[in-house]
Amino acid sequence: MNDEPLRIGKFEIHSRLFVGTGKYATYELMRDALAETGCEVVTVAVRRERMTDSSGRNILDFVDPAKYTLLPNTAGCFNAADAIRTARLGRELLEGLENPGSAWVKLEVLGDRKTLLPDPVGSLEALAVLKAEGFTVLCYTSDDPVMAQRLKDAGADAVMPAGSPIGSGQGVLNPWNIRIILEQLKEGDADFPIIVDAGVGTASDVAIAMELGADGVLLNTGISGAGDPVKMARAMRLAIEAGLLARQAGRIPRKLYATASSPIDGVIGAP
Repeated sequence: MNDEPLRIGKFEIHSRLFVGTGKYATYELMRDALAETGCEVVTVAVRRERMTDSSGRNILDFVDPAKYTLLPNTAGCFNAADAIRTARLGRELLEGLENPGSAWVKLEVLGDRKTLLPDPVGSLEALAVLKAEGFTVLCYTSDDPVMAQRLKDAGADAVMPAGSPIGSGQGVLNPWNIRIILEQLKEGDADFPIIVDAGVGTASDVAIAMELGADGVLLNTGISGAGDPVKMARAMRLAIEAGLLARQAGRIPRKLYATASSPIDGVIGAP
């Protein structure tokens, strides 16, 4: 796409699509869908009970660490202590695989099991500890501009505002808040990474996020829960490209009245 790579800490990424690995019917289907996305970064929940399926097969046998940079996440953690412990576990796991993903983490500290909204206090607590331990931290948050700013000020290497609740498929519910976050966090720091995370239902949601100015989109259920995950994976890949190209091109202004695409002055019978 002739675009500058996205830089997060020491990482340099060309694909702006980040993809999760949960909720697929089979690991084989997950593998095929990931390949179709064209992504470089794959998120993996590293809690021990999520690493194997009912047959005892390990998810990492289907995600080639030579092809993808793995991004450990702290999904399912409801307090800072659990999130910190899970991040450390992910680092140890990936160090053993010699994957560069051992140096970073997607931090999620959730507030409750029904809404899966982030816990702002727990997120800040865990962020402080993980940064002190040398992690590159991508921090999940709500679309609250104040909280997003506090996470950046506390040292987050990237902020990941939710488009809508995790797994809801509602898309970007509040584009105005996303725009405010983009404007505020990039003021004087245009390269600070902001990645829309959660709630994507279909390809148009991805394009909207990119057109708003997001540096990338992270999604999982929108692909894994689709009727045909492999086809949807390709759609998401194309949507990332379309949204970014449209933003770079610059859309026409919105107008109240029509503007003819062909000149009508001098046309016989024209008013």
